[in-house]
Amino acid sequence: MQKVRTKRAATRPTDAGVTPGTVLLREELRSGAMRTLDTLKLGERQIVLCAGHDAIWVIVRRKCRGGIAMRAAFVPVGYREARMVQPRAGEAARIEVVSAMGTHRVALCLHEEAIPIVRVATSLEPAVPLLTSFVPRDLYPLDADDDPLGAVGTVEAAQRGFNSGAIYFRLEEPAFGSVLYFQDLTRLNPYFSATDTKPDGAVGGIWPELGYLLPTPPQRGVPPVAPLPAGAETLISDALIAFHDEVDGDERDMARRYLALLGAVLPHLVMPETDYRDWVGRAERSLKDLARSPKATIRHYGHRYVHPYSAAEYPDSMVQLSVLASIRDYEMWTGEKVPIGADLAAGLGKFYDPKLKTLRRYLPNVGRDKDRNAVDSWYLYHPLSMLGRLAIDGDRQAMRLFEKSLDYGIRAAHHFKYKWPIQYDVRDFRVLTEARDDQGLGQTDVGGIYAYVMLQAFELTDDKRYLDEARAAIDAAKGMRFELNYQANLTAWGAAACMRLWRITDDEKYLRQSYVYLASFFHNAAIWESGIGHARHYRNFLGVTALHDAPYMALYECFDSFAAFERYLKDSGPDLDAPVRLLLSQYCRYALDRAWFYYPDALPDDAIAPEQRENNGHVDRKLSFPVEDLYVDGQQAGQVGQEIYGAGAAFVFASRAFHNVRDAPFRMFCDHFVLASQRPSGRALSFQLGGAEGCEASLSLIRIGRAKLPEFTVTTAGGDRIRPRHSAADRVEYRIPADSRITLAW
Repeated sequence: MQKVRTKRAATRPTDAGVTPGTVLLREELRSGAMRTLDTLKLGERQIVLCAGHDAIWVIVRRKCRGGIAMRAAFVPVGYREARMVQPRAGEAARIEVVSAMGTHRVALCLHEEAIPIVRVATSLEPAVPLLTSFVPRDLYPLDADDDPLGAVGTVEAAQRGFNSGAIYFRLEEPAFGSVLYFQDLTRLNPYFSATDTKPDGAVGGIWPELGYLLPTPPQRGVPPVAPLPAGAETLISDALIAFHDEVDGDERDMARRYLALLGAVLPHLVMPETDYRDWVGRAERSLKDLARSPKATIRHYGHRYVHPYSAAEYPDSMVQLSVLASIRDYEMWTGEKVPIGADLAAGLGKFYDPKLKTLRRYLPNVGRDKDRNAVDSWYLYHPLSMLGRLAIDGDRQAMRLFEKSLDYGIRAAHHFKYKWPIQYDVRDFRVLTEARDDQGLGQTDVGGIYAYVMLQAFELTDDKRYLDEARAAIDAAKGMRFELNYQANLTAWGAAACMRLWRITDDEKYLRQSYVYLASFFHNAAIWESGIGHARHYRNFLGVTALHDAPYMALYECFDSFAAFERYLKDSGPDLDAPVRLLLSQYCRYALDRAWFYYPDALPDDAIAPEQRENNGHVDRKLSFPVEDLYVDGQQAGQVGQEIYGAGAAFVFASRAFHNVRDAPFRMFCDHFVLASQRPSGRALSFQLGGAEGCEASLSLIRIGRAKLPEFTVTTAGGDRIRPRHSAADRVEYRIPADSRITLAW
């Protein structure tokens, strides 16, 4: 994985060394050797297209405030001709560069929006079968004298592994502003396929040489043999550069600015279509497998407990409560109890330690191969959050366990001063594993889930002590910036806690702090659709890696984050920044589609690993439980195992995205959250969606039983009638405005 230096750049960048590319750019700008091809305007920014010694450059400047230079085409063999040609529809300019290598074509698109964007797409048509070799990074900040060595700034975030190909930085001296450079990696899949390469940490760098490092085959004893084909045009770079005028501010300003820039770029990316998924049917199959399969549950102390993985691992409280809470949501949605729910609830008390007065991770009879006293910091609070959810819904047993465990949870928070280690001994808080890396960072987002638990306690008891605890935990996260994320779902619940705190206290700093959590969350997102290896068989767009440094996406973190963002959006109201609403609603929309591919029956046989991690059982394709791991880089899925605790996904998705319509022969599906609804008449339903302006939502009306679907009329608040996009005997689908009030009549 490529690394990027994220500390403030020194006033003398040469201390870190200077690449030949930086030196050449500096000399060409100093000497005026570049030939100007064209000049464009983007608001107050001037864009100059130049032909240099071995490259075509796009230089963006603000008067007296420096700029950036992007190497749009690298031609190390020299070029015969570089000329402007007729731009195509939607383009502001187009350049053709002819050399012995072939023909480079550079297309520029300008988006003059609230946040201006320059798009630079470069393709190469080789004259001969071309083996690609080293191409330097393509982006350089410039000071007011066009000197990349005089520019001073800070890289806030850069690509991690196979997540979004993006770097976010600010050029402070001179005060050019903040910049998000984003490669639309979806469009580069043909290049990765042709050259057998992968964009692992491809966007990053060390100041002042930043940007995209074109993936090229490794140069070893055996040379690469995957050339770009002669005569075929292949896109090799598709960069979107978004600009924000502001450069100063604290971490909350940096996070809000990052989300604004990311939200501006998102609509210009290739955003894959989504498909309707039958999560109700999946939930029914999951319930049957939980109830019937001996691989799903095991009995201890006369009670039934969930296996974490298929026929493997010891029961633990997080697994038990995650599955149970999700089943309870599904029961409330259907209006019917299911026996497995009562079975799982009956044994919860055995996780409670009356001496320590807290829930433990394992049952008292856990095997000797486990340290029964070791607990990951988040494992203390996530089960409590599930108990709190059950208690709020009126579960008295859950309320008793919740209340009895709160004081211990608070003692742990005080002992660690709201900065938790990775793992400690539950008996005396002795630290077993301090940090996850050489920076000394522990589980940095545990304060978020802790705060959410405290806010649940405040809601249930009205005791201000819990509100004060929530505030203290969120305040202690100050200064973490883009390192706040440890585990995706914990970060999501931290954002939800901040939003709830803002609603309770009316203190705007908590709204702004929620953006810090969200910026760190989306920094770990893969905002592209991979076609590499086995990834061509599943969806990954807007998937988020399970941990800050995990190589894979996991369904448990996915659906738990989905639930957290539902809470966040429903608490938010109209004051939420529009880019944040866009990012969250799109994350949840794509989760409903992407999550389907964690189930083994949705994948080809060869896309699933034949062996799983030691002690994690095996993958049974007949069981409707998800594998834990999908990989953006196309590795086989399920290497970790088949997670029974991920079974809650189907119950959560079904109960949030599907809506029963009383006394009607159909139910409704929508891939955006319904914020409010009413029945103006017996055969009409009016509902408000919580999506982003300018986006579409998918609405399906699904037949129940054997009754024929009625004729439907779907109308927007403005009176526009919407026609079906898909119509069949069992389902009618519409595309509707994602932020509108819709009236459905039948």
